[in-house]
Amino acid sequence: MGDPAGVGPEIVLKALRDLAAQGKAVPAVVYGSLSALRSAAKLFVIDAVIDGDGVAATWPRVSVAPVPEPPQLPPLGQTTAAGGEVAYAAIAAAVAAAMAGTISAIVTAPISKEAINLAGHPFAGHTEMLAELSGRSGTCMMLAHGDLRVSHVSTHTALANVPKLLTDKRLSRVLDLTHDALLRLGIARPRIAVAGLNPHAGESGLFGTEDAEVIAPVVQRYRNAGWLVTGPIPGDTIFVRALAREFDAVVAIYHDQGHIPVKLLGFRVDPASGRWLGLSGVNITLGLPFVRTSVDHGTAFDIAGKGIASAQSMVEAIEFALDLLARPAANHQLEISVHS
Repeated sequence: MGDPAGVGPEIVLKALRDLAAQGKAVPAVVYGSLSALRSAAKLFVIDAVIDGDGVAATWPRVSVAPVPEPPQLPPLGQTTAAGGEVAYAAIAAAVAAAMAGTISAIVTAPISKEAINLAGHPFAGHTEMLAELSGRSGTCMMLAHGDLRVSHVSTHTALANVPKLLTDKRLSRVLDLTHDALLRLGIARPRIAVAGLNPHAGESGLFGTEDAEVIAPVVQRYRNAGWLVTGPIPGDTIFVRALAREFDAVVAIYHDQGHIPVKLLGFRVDPASGRWLGLSGVNITLGLPFVRTSVDHGTAFDIAGKGIASAQSMVEAIEFALDLLARPAANHQLEISVHS
């Protein structure tokens, strides 16, 4: 459900309502604050009857798994340790259920990284938290908007650390996970492009050597094995080529390189009023022992409680999770990673 003081409760209920209206009722369990869900349903006049056992009326196949919460929830729109603790407890409970096989996938609403840390859980974000709770290392983040899919070699780290994180092992792992995800989405022969780290992909060493010394050899090894991998391609042209459907996915080297193009496409704002018109896009964590997708936006504390939050990204995240569940994970017989 995400942070109870953000738009999470609102968009969860709206998304389930919208899917049900389209005849796509999803068998789901909502992990989070029972009182926040009740308040959201009442505040936004969402046709739902919520009790401790589930959500009735419009969504008979949805249940609620309440987590411990303080006697009084934090006010909407505020970053607090109490809100962070509720959000963390929901995530931990969902991961435990996924690891036990009780649920097949986790779709997350937005959390506040600051609130999570105020609650005493030192994580940079969902991805790192899910990896630790599930005991998995080597995960990676993929963002998706329509046909544009972008995996990341590094995410929540200072730019100064990025070159050190760009290793043969890490890039190979991201290529493996990206290839596997594309197969699960029904793409039989995935075409993957790898972005360059430096301007002009290093310009033959004039602007840095990482592209020639790390990226190019990994790409060549995969090409030699028969994979359709291309790179390094300069970051200022690779996404245009991906939008032209030359590639099925792009591997970005660092956070903003991959996030900016996806969010530029998925976030729509009315230039006259400044009002947000739509938030589209999905965040996927690859490499976990279960499927995990998420909305591609934050808690939106500034509009929490106003009833204007868009559920579009949440609907897309749920549908993306269902698409991934439709096909089993690849058997990894094609993996050619080196672990050095």
